[in-house]
Amino acid sequence: MIPWCLRSATPADVEPIAELRALVMRPDLERLGRYDEVRVRQRFRDGFDPAHTWIIEADEAFAGSVALRPAADGPWLEHFYLHPSLQGRGLGSAVLQHVLDSHDGLVRLNVLQGSPARRLYERHGFIIDSEDPVDIFMTRKV
Repeated sequence: MIPWCLRSATPADVEPIAELRALVMRPDLERLGRYDEVRVRQRFRDGFDPAHTWIIEADEAFAGSVALRPAADGPWLEHFYLHPSLQGRGLGSAVLQHVLDSHDGLVRLNVLQGSPARRLYERHGFIIDSEDPVDIFMTRKV
């Protein structure tokens, strides 16, 4: 596996993550008829909180991000993006397991309908709570 680490995000990380988000989510959003080149970036910028976000570095370079946003009903796993060149090589699974190991209890997330990421989440114990035409809402209980 590729050597990797997590580091705390800073405000300066907003643009690299927004660009990666647009790249990673484009195929699913286009398939769902919801891709908007400006909105996909702006939605991330509007909700970015570096205090709850980590940068994934692989081979000492920016590779992605992951966030665990606190909420009253349990934290939400968000903004888990990995550069496409690194997907399918075990890195996403390793990062997800690391994040989940750092938290006891319920974790929530949503994933786009038809996204291959759903299989990753299911392998890590997430189950479907509900879904709509765009999103699948999942939880994992420890």
